[in-house]
Amino acid sequence: MKTMTGIPASPGVAIGAAFVYADNDIPEIPRYSLAEGQTAGEMQRLREAMEKAEGDLRGVLEGVGKEMSGEHTAIFEAHLMMIEDPYFTGRLEERIVKERQNAEWAVRETARELAGKMIVSSDPLFRERAADINDVSKRILYHLLAIKKVSLANLEHDCIIAAHDLLPSDILVMNRKKVRAIVMDMGSGTSHTAILARAFTIPAVLGLSAAVSEIVNGDILAVDGSLGEVIVNPPKTVLAKYQKETAKYRKKADEFLAMRDLPAETLDGRPAVLKANIEIPEEAETAALYGAQGIGLYRSEFLFLAPGQAAGEEVQFRAYSRVLAAMGDLPVTIRTVDIGGDKVLSGFQSADEKNPLLGWRAIRFSLALPDLFKTQLRAILRAGAAGNARIMFPLISGLEELERALALLEEAKAECRRQGCAFAENIETGVMIEVPSAAMIAEILAEKAGFFSIGTNDLVQYSLAVDRGNERVSYLAQPVHPAVLRLIKKTVDAAHARGITAAMCGEMAGDPGFTAALLGLGIDEFSMASLSIPAVKRVIRNVKAEECRVLAEELVAGRSATENAALLRSWMERRRLS
Repeated sequence: MKTMTGIPASPGVAIGAAFVYADNDIPEIPRYSLAEGQTAGEMQRLREAMEKAEGDLRGVLEGVGKEMSGEHTAIFEAHLMMIEDPYFTGRLEERIVKERQNAEWAVRETARELAGKMIVSSDPLFRERAADINDVSKRILYHLLAIKKVSLANLEHDCIIAAHDLLPSDILVMNRKKVRAIVMDMGSGTSHTAILARAFTIPAVLGLSAAVSEIVNGDILAVDGSLGEVIVNPPKTVLAKYQKETAKYRKKADEFLAMRDLPAETLDGRPAVLKANIEIPEEAETAALYGAQGIGLYRSEFLFLAPGQAAGEEVQFRAYSRVLAAMGDLPVTIRTVDIGGDKVLSGFQSADEKNPLLGWRAIRFSLALPDLFKTQLRAILRAGAAGNARIMFPLISGLEELERALALLEEAKAECRRQGCAFAENIETGVMIEVPSAAMIAEILAEKAGFFSIGTNDLVQYSLAVDRGNERVSYLAQPVHPAVLRLIKKTVDAAHARGITAAMCGEMAGDPGFTAALLGLGIDEFSMASLSIPAVKRVIRNVKAEECRVLAEELVAGRSATENAALLRSWMERRRLS
C-alpha cells in the first residue's frame, strides 16, 4: 500500500482500477540552428502544424457544440485566440527567421517566455493561464513531431485516470461514464482540470507530482477528492473503509440533490437566495444541477488572460450569452474584469509595483483603459438583450470611481445605439464591497448602486492588513473578527435603508459554518461554488431567523476573533449543524 497526498480539487470518493494516461508526454525537444536558406521551409512547417492544431481545436468545438449545446467552448475559443494572436505568431516568426531556431525549439521557448510572465503572479487564476499556453504549444508540437494522441473517448471499462497532465479537450471528449476519478501530477484547485472535474462531479486529486511514475495500469486506487488523498493498492481493511465512504458520499450527494428544488428558507419563514460563483461557462451547468437561483459572480478574467491581448467584443459576447442561455430567466451577475497589479495583461504592463494588490487593478485598471472597458460593457449589454444580465464593478473605493464607471456604461449604451445593436437598456448595476472605505460610505454608494455584493476575501485582507498568501500571517485572516463583522453589518444596513439587496460572494458565503451568522447580519443573497449550495441550504432550513439575529448581535459586539469563533462553533454544535 502506498499513500499519496495532493490537492483536493473536486470532492467525492471513488475506488477503481488505474488507467495511466501518459500520452501527453512530449519527448525531448530537438534544437538546431538553421542555415539562411532553410528559414522559409521551417516557417512553412510551423504554419502547417499550427493549421492542424487549429483544425483540432475547431473539431473539438464542433463536437462539443453538438453534444452539449455550446456550453463547453470558452476554453477552446481562448486557445484559438492564442494561435491567431499576432504577438504569439510574431514571436515565433522572429525566432525562426531572425534567430534561425528550428520550429520545435521556437515553439518551446516562446511558450516558456509567455508562461513565465504569468507563472510569477501571486494570483492562482492568472498562474493557471500559463497552463493554457502550454496546452496550445503541445498541440503544435504534436504535429511538428508527428506524435499521435490516444483518445480518452474510447474508454470501455470503468477506471480512474492517472496522468501527468490533461488538456481540457481530454476531459471534454473522454467517455465520462467510465471515469470514476482523476489523479494527476500537475494542476491546482483553479486549473481547468479542476474546474471541469467539479463541473462534471468527478472526484479529482491534483498536484501529486509522481502519480504517473508510481502508479501502473491496473493498480487499484482509492481516491478521496475532498481530502486530496490517493491510496495505491489498499489492503482489504482500507478498501472496506473506502467502500463505506463511497456509499456514504453517494447517499449524501443524493440527499443534497434531493434538496435542489426545496426553498432556502428558515424555520420561521425567512427566505434567502442561493447563487453560484463561476469562472467559465462550463460551470453554469453544475450551478443549475445544484439548484442555484442564478449566478451571483461570473468572474470574467478568463477572457482577458490569453497572451497578447484581451478577448474581443464578439468572443466576450458569445461567452456571456452562453451563460445567460444556460441560466434561462435566472439572473447572471457579470463582474467587470478584476485584472492588473500582479495580474498583468500583456500589452498593458504598468511600472513595477511594490504593493500590486493595493495598486493598479480591477476598476482602477478598467477606468484607466476606457476603450478596453467599454468593449466589455458593450459585450455584456448586447448579451443582456436575450437574458437576465447584471453588471458588477469590483474594488470600488469611493463615489468618484462608481460615477465614472456608470458614465462609461452610458457611453457604451450610446455606442450600441449608434451601431444598431440590441442591448439591455435598463441593465442593473451593482458594487462589490471589498475595501473598508466602501463599507464606511455604503450609504452614499447605495444612492447610485442597484445592489451590493460583499467580497469577503478582499474585505478581510484589507481590513486586517493580512496577506492570505503569506503563511506567516495568514492565520490572522479571520472572517469573524469583530471589525470585519461590523463592516458587513454597516454595509447591509445601508443597502436595506436604500431598498437594495445585500449579497455576499466571497468564500465566507459558501462556508456553512458562517451561514447562521450571515443570516443574522441580514445578508439577502449568498453566492458560492455550486457544490457548496446544498450544505448552506441545509443550515438555512434548520435555523430560525430570529435566533440568527441574536447570534449576529453577540458576534458584532464580540471582543476578538478567537472568542467569536468559539461562540459560533458552540452555537452550531448545540444545534447539530457542524
